[in-house]
Amino acid sequence: MNALSKPQSSGTDQRLDESDGSIWKNLYRIGGVGALIAGVLTLVDLIVFAVWPQPTTINGWFTLFQSNRFIGLLDLDLLGIIAYVLLFSTLLALYVALRRASQSWMAIGTTLAFVGISAYFASNTAFSMLSLSNQYAASTTDAGRSMFLAAGQAMLAVFFGPAFTESYILVSAALLIVSVVMLRTRIFGKKTAYVGIIATLAGLGEYVPVQATSLLLAFVNAFILGIWFILIGRWLYQLGCREKNLKW
Repeated sequence: MNALSKPQSSGTDQRLDESDGSIWKNLYRIGGVGALIAGVLTLVDLIVFAVWPQPTTINGWFTLFQSNRFIGLLDLDLLGIIAYVLLFSTLLALYVALRRASQSWMAIGTTLAFVGISAYFASNTAFSMLSLSNQYAASTTDAGRSMFLAAGQAMLAVFFGPAFTESYILVSAALLIVSVVMLRTRIFGKKTAYVGIIATLAGLGEYVPVQATSLLLAFVNAFILGIWFILIGRWLYQLGCREKNLKW
């Protein structure tokens, strides 16, 4: 009885292992495309902030929105919103691909990423600022304009406030965990893992006290992170196109 049941269980496990890659092919492809687009958007963001620096006053923001609404939204990280939406599928694909290397750490990393992205969505006030700008421009009284200026200042405080910082830290921690787990497998290659580790560590530049150094490291972080997303996207899409199961 025992001798017969043992091979049957082994055969079932083997069939599940062999079909694992094909079960998640669509997720790998969708996650790969999402990562590729997110990587390109991250690199484009660098150009946006270099060509159109963010205003330093609420009057400057309202003026920017009235002169060019699209640039105003871009300066308030519209591309980042789109990138984060796309990365939901990427994070799920990464969890599936790397869960055998460390299911517990991948669960922690994926959870941190989802919480961090949710906090980011809560802190982004781009469309609220656009609405306030339109109301400010339509206002005909000094009292009305003052009210909208105060509301706009509050929106900026939310955008650059603790929720954004918490989001940044949580997502960085999540991507660092994912990158370290990648070192345990042959799926993505060690170079890709190291690029992710360097990108997340460079992100600590946001907290360097010297402003010039902080800005420089923030740009370096965004550039390397964009490259990492593109690398991840390429690997995931290739996994979705493979005929055989993953090689660990």
